[in-house]
Formats: sequence, C-alpha cells, structure tokens
Amino acid sequence: MTPGKKLQGLVAATITPMTPDGQINLSVIRQYVDYLVTEQNVKNVFVNGTTGEGLSLNIQERKQLAEEWVCQGKDKLDHVIIHVGALSLPESQELAQHAAAIGASGIAVIAPFFFKPTNKDELIAFLQKVASEAPAVPFYYYHIPLLTGVKIRVEGLLDGIKERIPTFQGVKFSDTDLLDLAQCINKNEREQFAFLYGVDEQLLSALAIGADGAVGSTYNYLGRQTNLMLQAFAKPDLALARKYQFLTGEFLSFVIKLGFGVAQTKAVMTFVSGIPMGPPRLPLVDASEEFIVKAKAKLDSIVWPDGD
Repeated sequence: MTPGKKLQGLVAATITPMTPDGQINLSVIRQYVDYLVTEQNVKNVFVNGTTGEGLSLNIQERKQLAEEWVCQGKDKLDHVIIHVGALSLPESQELAQHAAAIGASGIAVIAPFFFKPTNKDELIAFLQKVASEAPAVPFYYYHIPLLTGVKIRVEGLLDGIKERIPTFQGVKFSDTDLLDLAQCINKNEREQFAFLYGVDEQLLSALAIGADGAVGSTYNYLGRQTNLMLQAFAKPDLALARKYQFLTGEFLSFVIKLGFGVAQTKAVMTFVSGIPMGPPRLPLVDASEEFIVKAKAKLDSIVWPDGD
C-alpha cells in the first residue's frame, strides 16, 4: 500500500466471498487481489461496504476480512479502505481501532440508519466519535441516502468538518444529487478532499464536475473498461468516454430490469472472474439461473471500443 497517496481513480467495492453454507471464504482473497490488479488494473479496494454485505456480517467476520485484505494487498494494492460503520457506536469504534491496528490505509463510516441523525451536528458527532479511535488513519464519510434514509446534504456537512475530524479526507458519494456533489467540489478545492462517486452508471457526469474517481461494484468486473473511460476523459476524448459509459449503462439497464443487487453482482463476478463468490447472506437470496444465463449473454454481446 502507498502511505500518503491521495485516494483517486477506481476503487472496487469488494464482494465478500462465501462458502456454499454461508460462511465467509477467506481462501480466495489472494486470488481476488491478483485478479483486480492484473485483469482489471484496479489497485484500490473498499472492504465491508454495501457490496460486501458488511452490515450482514458479525464483528469477527468483518475483522477477519479486513485483516485478509490488508495482508494480501500488501505490496499489490495502493489503498485498502475498511468500512467500519455500524448501528452501534461502540462496535463502530471497535472496528475503527482494529482497522488502525492492522494498517488499513483508510476507514469509512456510513450514517446510522435505524435511529437516524436528524441534522449535520448529530451526524458529525457520531462520525467524530468513530474517527477519534483511529487518530492516524484517513477518514471518509460514506454517503448513501437511498439505503440509509439520512438525506443530510454533504455540502453543509463539510463546513468546518476538519476542525471536528482532523483525519477527514473525503467522501464516498453514492447519490444521484450531482448538484450537492458539485457544490462540495467547488467549495472544498483548497482542502484537497477526495470525492469518489458511487453511482457507476453516472460516473462520467461526476467526472465532468470534478470527481476524483469512483467506488463501485462494477469495477470488480468492468474495471479495465472503466479505466479506459477515465483515460479517454483525461485526453480529452469525450466521444470515446461516452461510448464506454453508454455501454456500461446498457449492461446495467439490462440487468436492473431483471432484478439486480448484491446477489446478482456476486453471480456476475463469479462467471466473469472464475472466482467463486458463493451465495449472499439472508435475507438476500441467490441469483436465479435465468438471471445468470441472460446476464452472461448480454455482457458477452457487448463490443467495447478496445475490441474486447
């Protein structure tokens, strides 16, 4: 891992591999790391988040996964960000302490979503209590209001946040409110916060207003193509960048109509990478065979600009 290097570019929201009987499968993490680096050119990961079913895992499982990703990612990955958010503040603090102890390159926290903070001061108070348990580790806020129901705008949240949370480094922004994101970027350029977009099918729009990169599930299996989109945008070759975005959107639009979530992401990653991701944990249920057949046929039918 690369200490002090700004988090940017693509970050794979990692899947949690499981055995057929629903236990976490640590044995494939080494292969998973190598696959991301060599096949997808993705060298940053976000562990135990939504895609990783982090909130469906117990504390010990989350610690074991964090340890394995940090261990296997050493000298291969640039950043291993561990999501340590939980409904229980002491549990979140315990996970933050653990992430610091094992050498994670950053931690992230989702807003509590059962008893919810109702304003930015309540939310910052929670985040600060977690961040303070890892005082030398970069801290990121994970904003995903569609799932948390916490719709506190990030623009306001960031005002003075460095005074409250000195380790604050940026936001995983998983929302379609591009006005909020744009205002965050516009108002905080001098702070050099990292703004990483989390809605994969809209990444190009976020790049246009200044996002530093992205955290998402599709970068597990479409990382190489998305990296080519980033390169096209940087040239700039906007026509080529749009082509990549439109093709990603074509696949996602297709599978969303079939019913697409974490279970289906596991299935797609399994047939693309050859690494068995296993079933999801209840209440999620396995992707159907019909989904797998149709999704694979659709992905195979896409002709990417690089000729793949």
